Amino acid sequence: MAAACRSSTGLRDEGWLEDISAEGCCLVTRTIYFKVGSRIVIRPQGLEGVTGVVRWIAANKAGIQFDHPLYGPIIEHLWNQHGTAVAFSAQ
Repeated sequence: MAAACRSSTGLRDEGWLEDISAEGCCLVTRTIYFKVGSRIVIRPQGLEGVTGVVRWIAANKAGIQFDHPLYGPIIEHLWNQHGTAVAFSAQ
């Protein structure tokens, strides 16, 4: 799923989200400009911004832990819009 992101220092990037759950996701971009511990805002296509913290980085992927878990209906909406591209784990 396409997403834009921005760090608290103003760095911006675009990419896509993988393995989305209520607690977090994997952000994939061409080049990761963020560091572990960076605070970011992710704006998935068609949704409001979601804040979180970068917990790990590997090559061009970053694990993001959301500040607040996503509500079940949001996960269901993502599932309906993006099918198997979203890891369905609403709680």
